[in-house]
Amino acid sequence: MKFYYKARTKDGKLDTGVVDAVSKEAAALLLQRSAIVITSLEQEKTRRPFANAFQIPLKISKKDLAIFSRQLAVMLESSVPVVQSLSSLAGQTHHADFKQTINRLAKYVEQGIPLSEALARFPSVFDQFYINLVRSGEASGKISATLYYLSDHLEREYDIASQIRQAMIYPAFTMAVLFIVVSIIIVFLLPKIEELIRGSSSTLPFYILLILNTYAFLEKFWWLMVAVMVLAIVLAVLFSRTKQGKKIYDTLSLNIPVVGDIFRKAFLARFCGGVSTLLSSGISINTSIRVTKDTIGNTVYKNIISQIEREVSEGEKMSTALMRHQDYFPSFVVQMMRVGEETGKLDKTLMEVVNFYQKEIKKSVDVFLSLLEPVLIVFLGIVVALLAVSIFTPLYGALGTF
Repeated sequence: MKFYYKARTKDGKLDTGVVDAVSKEAAALLLQRSAIVITSLEQEKTRRPFANAFQIPLKISKKDLAIFSRQLAVMLESSVPVVQSLSSLAGQTHHADFKQTINRLAKYVEQGIPLSEALARFPSVFDQFYINLVRSGEASGKISATLYYLSDHLEREYDIASQIRQAMIYPAFTMAVLFIVVSIIIVFLLPKIEELIRGSSSTLPFYILLILNTYAFLEKFWWLMVAVMVLAIVLAVLFSRTKQGKKIYDTLSLNIPVVGDIFRKAFLARFCGGVSTLLSSGISINTSIRVTKDTIGNTVYKNIISQIEREVSEGEKMSTALMRHQDYFPSFVVQMMRVGEETGKLDKTLMEVVNFYQKEIKKSVDVFLSLLEPVLIVFLGIVVALLAVSIFTPLYGALGTF
């Protein structure tokens, strides 16, 4: 951002100009270093193009953050200054929004702001988990190692999310094919045979009339059905964003056969991975639990972790606190935590749990897809067969009357 300033020099002369900075405070700091007294400082008023005014910012994925963290770690490990490293990474990034964010980070750091504080100014990109790890790395002087930890953690998170998305793609694709098939039959096939069926001289049976009237309703009021479906989806999404709605949705999602088990394993891997990464960077157990809690996207697990955090802060061991919640934290996790606490290697033990659940998630997804594929094929075949029977049965009945 550009700021217009008016100032007085040591000689009392009026000085005016423009300074480029990321904020008004940063601009004032830069001018003070020039040994001038600022009398006026205003931001340049710029008009955004009409197209940019409605531009939706793109979400920066965990994969992008993982690549950024690893590249920054390599450059800092090679003794490249932070500002130069960030500027170089901005030039290599193809994501427009992320490139702008990295450039602004470089300007903040160039003005003397610590990297962790600069990251905190972009909460939509860097969460508290990321910021706390970087702050810990700055305090210990091991910023490169911390960024390597972050990169590994983000890559694990991305792999888990990818496996869950993979499990959802096939059923979504099958339902889309089913919708297309039904739409083609209603829009293109039925209008051509309806007149023939209704024009038969005999009285049509009740079930044939019911089928034809149903299709006629769908053909005429399809927009109403679509509107109702869209409205239902919008209302469901809005309700799921409320406190009570999200609680209901999160509870139900954990109890869906097969899928709920995958979700549970993903949340367990995320929790153990987060705590392990934070502990490895020298952050206390209480802070590690509190920061990791904010990365869990399920209110059921988040509430349990909040309770565990309070009990640990009162001096209780984490494994003991988790024993009261074995419906959501299996005995395997509790036992591994106890071993880690007794040996003083809780971070490494938790990482073993993460590696175990990563493999388990992949196996569960493979089993889910292997079971789902034949079920969906049979379901699709039944629906198409019912559609075919409902069309050709009245057609044969009509032709038999001639």
